[in-house]
Amino acid sequence: MPIPTGATDLAGRLADAAGEVIRRYFRTGAVEVIDKADDSPVTIADREAEGVMRGLIGAAFPDHGIFGEEYGVERPDAEFVWVLDPIDGTKSFISGVPLFGTLIALLHQGRPVLGILDQPISRERWVGIEGRPTTLNGTPISTRSCAAIAQATVFSTAPDMFHGADIAAFGRVSAAAKLTRFGSDCYAYGLLAAGFIDVVVEASLKPYDYCAHVPIITGAGGSLTDWQGQPLGLASDGRIIACGDRHLAESVRALLA
Repeated sequence: MPIPTGATDLAGRLADAAGEVIRRYFRTGAVEVIDKADDSPVTIADREAEGVMRGLIGAAFPDHGIFGEEYGVERPDAEFVWVLDPIDGTKSFISGVPLFGTLIALLHQGRPVLGILDQPISRERWVGIEGRPTTLNGTPISTRSCAAIAQATVFSTAPDMFHGADIAAFGRVSAAAKLTRFGSDCYAYGLLAAGFIDVVVEASLKPYDYCAHVPIITGAGGSLTDWQGQPLGLASDGRIIACGDRHLAESVRALLA
């Protein structure tokens, strides 16, 4: 298993540390919201949580790379690279909606081998490790079967993440599905891994938005690829298909093509 000794424990400590920061600021009514260059919001909670995690990684594995949403990339060519999103779903966080999460991934030679999705308010933690069953708060979980897209519940963060031809492509999936829902950010992937929903289709994502989900979804029995069915890594184009039932993936790709 290409995971360094102590890395799994460190990932848990990163989630613990980020959660402590986030809980201090959640629903306080005094969190300043800053608009980044791309008009996406960021808060002191995002930046403080990532800073704490970077410090812990640097102390434990100074030769590892780090790719974080708030403070960029260090040593991207390292054998091991940590990919961090301190608050995936900042819009939910600043709105007082507890559907955001902290995403932590460890990549080995570009492949996600460890992932954590941590919801620090509900204190739910999904852990995926390559070659092992995914757990939710320490209990193994699995995706559910879904024979056809007409029976599927489909999630996506927001309609405006799709642009150009992708708008119509997602529309075909939504029209074919039994139910389409928006607004759960990274939490939707946790629901899929735990067997409550069937498909997540998204676009315009960055590596810190999806890398942690790869071992979580696959370890629960599902699949997570790009729209062409290729494995996800740092160079993926940000268009994602997650299916709880792997047999659904081909039909979803056909609708998106």
